[in-house]
Amino acid sequence: MQAPVLVDVDGTARRPWITWFTDCATNAITGVAVTPVHPSRESVLSALRSAVLREDPYGPFSGLPEKVRVDRGKDFLSRTVTAAFDLLDVTVEDLPAYTPHLKGTVEGLNRAVESMFLAALPGYARQPRPGKRSSRPKDEMVLSFEDFTARLLAWTLWWNTEHSPVPLRGRTPLQAWQDDPTPLRDVPVADLWTFTLEDAGTRTLTTRGVRFRKRDYVGAWMTGQAGIQVRVRFMPHHDHRIEVYHAATGRYLGPADLADRATEEQVSAVRRARAARTRRLKKDLEASQRERYAAVNQPEAPQRLGALTTAQAEAELAQATDTDLSLPDLIPPAAPPAGWRTPASLAALTTPDRPTPLPSGRDSAPAPDGPDGRAARPTTDKDGDTS
Repeated sequence: MQAPVLVDVDGTARRPWITWFTDCATNAITGVAVTPVHPSRESVLSALRSAVLREDPYGPFSGLPEKVRVDRGKDFLSRTVTAAFDLLDVTVEDLPAYTPHLKGTVEGLNRAVESMFLAALPGYARQPRPGKRSSRPKDEMVLSFEDFTARLLAWTLWWNTEHSPVPLRGRTPLQAWQDDPTPLRDVPVADLWTFTLEDAGTRTLTTRGVRFRKRDYVGAWMTGQAGIQVRVRFMPHHDHRIEVYHAATGRYLGPADLADRATEEQVSAVRRARAARTRRLKKDLEASQRERYAAVNQPEAPQRLGALTTAQAEAELAQATDTDLSLPDLIPPAAPPAGWRTPASLAALTTPDRPTPLPSGRDSAPAPDGPDGRAARPTTDKDGDTS
């Protein structure tokens, strides 16, 4: 669910998303994950791990479920998530659309968390406002993403250990969980981590590390391991690190971090440049869609409106040339060697100040051209040798 609360995420007010698993028998929240933006398969896998693990800080609500119900969400039905459920021997039941009564436990939880917890937080988006407009005051205080997550986890603990839902008849979810004699199915932490990672296939470990998505990943454990076949697994969208396993035995070898990683200043500069380009493209798109035609009272050809001066047209064309998205940083190729015959149309596109050396293996000079500008024909001597 998308929480109706604005929180501060890197200086921007956003509505975070909550992904959680609930136990239908005890109303307990078994696993939860919070994301600042729209969730993905990564948040589903993170919530799944917290729902299965028994160790701290996840608490006693754990174990492999027999069945998981999902409401046709593409994140829950992604290839990575369904493969993880298959490896864990968990049945996934895809509920039909528009059937909230088939997942009443989680629907009730979504309503309860808003009325009992989210509505009292600063930045609640559905708070009634005086006047005709529901505008928010500019000086309104909102929680940070870390503070919001901490408060949500504290409320989750209260829900599981102190709150008594009506269907439990005076018991808390913790008491109902402890009274249930159903045996639990546990999975080792290492196996659970492996099963909830996306598989990227096999690679060959080289002296430069592991090649993955056109980038190199290295680790200290790779010393002396060049040449072996490995299998790469990774957490979706966490492209700074991958997990490497032996391809034949499946043994975990270790993590590998991105080599030649850019600094935070460089990443921030790239993000600012992308944001500026996005705003410029959005502005150009909106301008191109605002087309006006003259109204007519008799049959005639459509007349497009929007006159420009010569200076305006030249300035816009120059800006479009400077911001060409196809080849923004194209460097003209170097000029060929002087002995090569290059058409005039191609010679104009080269850089004459930087000649290109001859290709490897061609140490001798090229044959001179004939009188008509064509290549001189080879001659054959009396012994049959061609020159």
